[in-house]
Amino acid sequence: MATQPLTTTATVPKVAFRGAIEKDKYGIFRMKGSRVTLSSVIASFKEGATAEEIVQQFSTLSLSDIYLVIGYYLSNRQQVDRLLKAQRSKADQTRQKIERNQDLSELRARLAAKRKLKSGEATYA
Repeated sequence: MATQPLTTTATVPKVAFRGAIEKDKYGIFRMKGSRVTLSSVIASFKEGATAEEIVQQFSTLSLSDIYLVIGYYLSNRQQVDRLLKAQRSKADQTRQKIERNQDLSELRARLAAKRKLKSGEATYA
């Protein structure tokens, strides 16, 4: 996975989290050396999980990195929340674009045929 250390974005000041966070090639911030996103860690924290509980949820993470990220989040809550909101918005836009470009008519026809077969409405020739 190609990643770069977190440096500067429009919404987050220059900080490296001492290497705890990386930005992947898609612009998603992840905990270094893992596929765990920053948004997952922050969401767990916002739901009331302690750093120790977050490490239990994501066993690939270190306790020191979790404390570092939580500390930074608490000191820069508005900036991190704006960043995560922008990432969610971008992901939603991408999902909507993909859904608009999919032709699901064939899939729907197959599902309808299976439902008909299950309900015993199918006729055999």
